[in-house]
Amino acid sequence: MQKIATRVFIYSSITFGILGIYIVLTGTDPDENNTGFDLVITKLFMSTIFVILTSFALSVASKYSNGKS
Repeated sequence: MQKIATRVFIYSSITFGILGIYIVLTGTDPDENNTGFDLVITKLFMSTIFVILTSFALSVASKYSNGKS
C-alpha cells in the first residue's frame, strides 16, 4: 500500500509541477474569460493538489501502521 501511495504521490507531484509551469507561462487568471482548455488545465491543477495530499497522507499512515503491527 505504501509503495502505491508513494508512486501516486511522485506522479501527481510531477503533474502538479508541469501544470503549474504551464499556468505561470500562459498567465491564466481567475478573473479573465478563459478558453475551455485553460479552464480544464486549471481544474486539473487544483485536482492534483487533492491527489498529492491524499496520497501523502496514505503513505504516512501506512508507514506508521506497519510499524505498530
